[in-house]
Amino acid sequence: MTSEAMPDIRLIIIGDEILSGRRQDKHMPKLIELLSQRGMHLSSAEFVSDDHGAIAETLKRSFQRGGIVFCCGGIGATPDDRTRQAAADALGLPLVLHPEAERLITERCQENARQGTGSADMALPENQQRLQMGVFPEGVEIVPNPYNKIPGFFIRDHTFMPGFPVIAWPMMEWTLDTRYRHLQHRTTRVEHSFLAFRLPESRITPALEYLEQRWPGVKAFSLPSMGGSGQPHIDLGVKGEPDAAAEALAYLQSEVQRLGGVLTPPEN
Repeated sequence: MTSEAMPDIRLIIIGDEILSGRRQDKHMPKLIELLSQRGMHLSSAEFVSDDHGAIAETLKRSFQRGGIVFCCGGIGATPDDRTRQAAADALGLPLVLHPEAERLITERCQENARQGTGSADMALPENQQRLQMGVFPEGVEIVPNPYNKIPGFFIRDHTFMPGFPVIAWPMMEWTLDTRYRHLQHRTTRVEHSFLAFRLPESRITPALEYLEQRWPGVKAFSLPSMGGSGQPHIDLGVKGEPDAAAEALAYLQSEVQRLGGVLTPPEN
């Protein structure tokens, strides 16, 4: 990537098992953690079914938008794995067996044979099926997989990984530290928050709007409590560049008090 600006970083999760609730997504919190460790942040996340058309449409839109994208799920070789094919369609590219992927998958089959869990004969139907996991859109680069050697692939700042966390997470780290090291810790962002009591959200909203106008690089947030135990309150805060965020935080706290709110839980 040549742009000086920090690009959007997005996550696409593919799989009916996530949308049905049969499995819970673990990739988003992990990617947020990995990005935070490197002074980066996630811009958005999207969940897509295993439908070929839905995946292709999502990826076509994503390729056109640009940015850095991590895509998890659907790159296996069973009928419900359609991400490789959909990526090729989205890019208008043919699918081909990547020579490096072929070598790595062959090595994996040989290792399995030495361990007595398979055959090294690549002509066997099961090994031919395994080679399908190395059939990618033409022109991609390999994303190494230290867990079992079956690679992911990279094209146009989109990194495609399996849905298994034990495989995907090392691929995320490798991609961040190999392809995007130059973007790490480029900017420092902080987040501050506090609780405001005895203040309706509607009363503080104009201050939040003014805050973002006065400090353009700072984002304000407001999370009111909705029932539950404890005193009703609003979780107010700011996030952005340290100096500007500190100024915006002080302004927001003063506005809460000026408008009749309090910063400590009132006595019952």
